Amino acid sequence: MAPLTLQSTKKMVSGYEIPAVGFGVYKTPPDVTETVTLKALQTGYRHIDSAQLYRNELECCTAIHKSGLDRSQIFYTSKVPTTHMSYEKAREAIDASLEAASELGYIDLMLLHAPYGGPTGRLGAWRALVEAQQSGKIRSIGVSNYGIKHLEELEAYIQSHGGADVAGKISVGQYEIHPWCAREDIVGWLRDRGAVVEAYSPLVQAKRMEEPVLRELARKYAKSPAQVLVRWSLQKGYVPLPKSVTESRIVENTQVFDFELSREDMDRLQTAEYAPVCWDPARDSRL
Repeated sequence: MAPLTLQSTKKMVSGYEIPAVGFGVYKTPPDVTETVTLKALQTGYRHIDSAQLYRNELECCTAIHKSGLDRSQIFYTSKVPTTHMSYEKAREAIDASLEAASELGYIDLMLLHAPYGGPTGRLGAWRALVEAQQSGKIRSIGVSNYGIKHLEELEAYIQSHGGADVAGKISVGQYEIHPWCAREDIVGWLRDRGAVVEAYSPLVQAKRMEEPVLRELARKYAKSPAQVLVRWSLQKGYVPLPKSVTESRIVENTQVFDFELSREDMDRLQTAEYAPVCWDPARDSRL
């Protein structure tokens, strides 16, 4: 197997490749998004993860265009917002995201951001994604923050509407995942169906950097706690989406390919805690 690098990719069930690490822009202010995204691309990232809810799609796309990199080298993601979880509303959201990405020509991956809208809304929004994919405007589709019941609802819909070749394939599932929020049940469900698992907030929003075991491993490997967490995510087989607006940390978060955590140290980082630091629609019983 070839050594893992920042440009390594995974093949999705859609047939397209997704880079093994992405640059996240959640809560990145629009007025700095273009600058930090361009820095990320100059550093070697080839995968940018945005969303309509982040209000910085246009800035991401402008940075990609200004980078001078060939479009085929860049993987760009956006998401249908929670306010647009119905067939008609999702179509509006997709069109708006495509307009922001007009200089790119297409969107590589579009996700449903969270399982809002009830069954009718969720499945209608998925239908809108499938139609956009079939038109070539979007290459791959998936979901974010879906619980097992939402995934099973979607799978039943796909199977009852002609199967994956007609009603779409879940290429990616994106979730908050780190040692204190492992979501192994959801990860197992997605992997059984060939979906790639993306991990947002892999650095736990810097809220766990003083954990004794994390500090100990950082010293052992002569790396920062953030680098240990990104490496943990990679070795678990996830696509981590670290974010930062600090140039030195944007670079630091990519310097994770010159070491490997031992199996014992991977196990030491694993915890039985379930402590997400973001929202948690996957476990919201009201949805």
